[in-house]
Amino acid sequence: MSAGTLEMAVIDGILTGGVYALMAAGLTLIFGVLDMINIAQGIFVVLGSYASYVLERDAGIGLFLGLLITVPGMFLLGAFVEWAFIRRLGQHNRVTMSILVTYAVTIVIEGLLLLKFGSNYQSLSASYVTQSFHVLGHYLPEIYVYGFALAVGCLVLLYLVLFRTRLGTSVRAAMDNRLAAQLVGVDVKRVATITFAIGVGVTAAGGMVFGAVQPFTPNSGYDLISRLLTIVVLGGLGSVGGALLGAVVMVVVEDVISVVWSPTWAPVIYFAVLALVLLLRPQGIFGQREVRAQ
Repeated sequence: MSAGTLEMAVIDGILTGGVYALMAAGLTLIFGVLDMINIAQGIFVVLGSYASYVLERDAGIGLFLGLLITVPGMFLLGAFVEWAFIRRLGQHNRVTMSILVTYAVTIVIEGLLLLKFGSNYQSLSASYVTQSFHVLGHYLPEIYVYGFALAVGCLVLLYLVLFRTRLGTSVRAAMDNRLAAQLVGVDVKRVATITFAIGVGVTAAGGMVFGAVQPFTPNSGYDLISRLLTIVVLGGLGSVGGALLGAVVMVVVEDVISVVWSPTWAPVIYFAVLALVLLLRPQGIFGQREVRAQ
């Protein structure tokens, strides 16, 4: 194995990790504010892939341009799901009930996608999906570079919203202490709806890149949600920065082990690293130990 091969594995892992971070950021944000596990995040990503697919196939709208339609559309869908289902959950056994409710949402969306598109694999096509940049002797797929840039842009925008706006202040207050936030006048229900909508809205961007780099079916959400949950647990539940670091660590470790050792052992080694991190720091890399007041 050459040094160039190992270097390329690290580069690929960083670029791909950025894309996974984009998909996981919404999941960890939703947990931080709503104190729930959104099992439907995987199917929302797949739905974003199909939305880009329909716009490209039926309307001839480019993948990145289509985000101007799919992101607001997924935002509105997220707001509806939170208002119709999540808001009805009480505080008793909230995490368990949220898993059941969002799993039901997953089943419904998956069934609708199967009725509409069938179980055949689909993929997104564009010139930059099959072309590469030649940089310092390495070939970097354009879609991964653009996807990483999109992920960084979205995460920076999310950071600015959280730390430079009044809405962000309300969101962070609700993440730290819901009861205290209510006492100082924060409309926690409104914040929860907007947060869930943002978390679902960003999956449109993640879904577009996901559909461009690999084929997908309505069943692809199950493998995705397992990876996304692993990312947010590793990075720290409720931490957007942790989602980015957790995603990069996960994919880089898998890619390097695949090159150095064997693709078969890559997931095993990764989960061993996850177990080690959680043994040393149970709250994850950027997670907090404190239990949030409700």
